[in-house]
Amino acid sequence: MSKPKLVRVTTVPISMDKLLHGQLRFMSTDFEVVAISSDREYLERVGVREGVRTFPIGMSRKITPLADFLAICKLYFFLRKEKPLLVHSHTPKAGLVAMIASKLAGVPHRLHTVAGLPLLETKGLKRKLLDFVEKLTYACATNVYPNSFGLQEIIVQNNFCHSSKLKVLGNGSSNGIDIEYFNPSLYKDSQILALRQQLHIGLSDFVFIFVGRLVSDKGINEMVAAFERHQTQHPLSKLLLVGDYEADLDPILPNTLQAIQTNDAIITTGFQADVRPYLALSNALVFPSYREGFPNVVMQAGAMGLPCIVTDINGCNEIIKEGVNGVIVSVKNTDKLLLFMNEFVDNSQLFNQLQANSRAMIATRYNQQVIWEAIKKEYIQFTVDPKRVE
Repeated sequence: MSKPKLVRVTTVPISMDKLLHGQLRFMSTDFEVVAISSDREYLERVGVREGVRTFPIGMSRKITPLADFLAICKLYFFLRKEKPLLVHSHTPKAGLVAMIASKLAGVPHRLHTVAGLPLLETKGLKRKLLDFVEKLTYACATNVYPNSFGLQEIIVQNNFCHSSKLKVLGNGSSNGIDIEYFNPSLYKDSQILALRQQLHIGLSDFVFIFVGRLVSDKGINEMVAAFERHQTQHPLSKLLLVGDYEADLDPILPNTLQAIQTNDAIITTGFQADVRPYLALSNALVFPSYREGFPNVVMQAGAMGLPCIVTDINGCNEIIKEGVNGVIVSVKNTDKLLLFMNEFVDNSQLFNQLQANSRAMIATRYNQQVIWEAIKKEYIQFTVDPKRVE
């Protein structure tokens, strides 16, 4: 008997590679999985690793109506030919393209995971357009999965769809966390020391790390400003930035960029395929984002034993429990970031208490296997009665 066909769609293959790592292979034991995204070569590499078929379709994270229409048409004809039981999309543009195309193609079960809402930081006509697109995506979907409870509330508050269509799987997250992979015990002191030396970080330096895109809505401007003030009193502190700039989409302020480029205590590594060594050499994560779905980096840092300073946004304020495995500050609040950077260095009792709880808090709530099983269970329920839902 042939397996039910499952199509997974993301806008760019890095989402499938990093955010859904291992999940497609896990699902392929019960489903015939096809991965769809842009960038043929990168997508094919992901397909080989996951052991699934791939089909490239050009998509962009920018607003590109003509290209989006062509992507919808290409996907529509693919789905008409393949006749999958389920189409499951991630990321906003992939959601729009996949949900419209799969509805037009008569796919019975059209699932969309919401892992963040970029539109929350936009205003005016662009906001109205993005609101419409979001509502259209959800209207074409049969099931919508916010990956945090806070995100579910935001969707309801903005009337993007009826609450009956929404469901958070497990405790949240799109992929959970592999706690054996993100494990500080994998790194010897000698390895950490060597990497510190390579990055010109002293043995006694206290390292704050940020992992992610170096853009304004990740709170980079406030974080750098807070760190420079912190550094005047704590000259042995370092700020390690692991990620790429995206000047075309959401550039940081010119004075922030200048500070990063001229301050020897601010170290940049660019994008890193494996962030674990950088987390292993660090003392604490600072993640002052304006908006998130369910940030993997906060789970990864916690699993590596790092206490976190995060903003009071959905996802972050679910992973981090105030005073237990980290602290929570209001969005765009440079003063509060500075306060807790100082506190982490000056108050060893507080820091050690948060650090002691960090890994266990992640392991007990977001183990990857539990999340995967919850998603598979959701899929399997649709195979019981595969009646088409037009």
